[in-house]
Amino acid sequence: MFKRILIANRGEIARRIARSCQRLGIEFVAVHSSADAGAEHLRGAVAREWIGEARPAPAI
Repeated sequence: MFKRILIANRGEIARRIARSCQRLGIEFVAVHSSADAGAEHLRGAVAREWIGEARPAPAI
């Protein structure tokens, strides 16, 4: 069984994975940009890896 995983996603999918990890007793590490610093998917993570500044999306 896994002891720790890296969730390389954010938003609803990351929150679902994080909840499942917590229920199964698996530690998780979350990644985030500067814009995600207070995001919900980071709660409960044993570690947070900063991946850099957020880039603005191009206008369409």
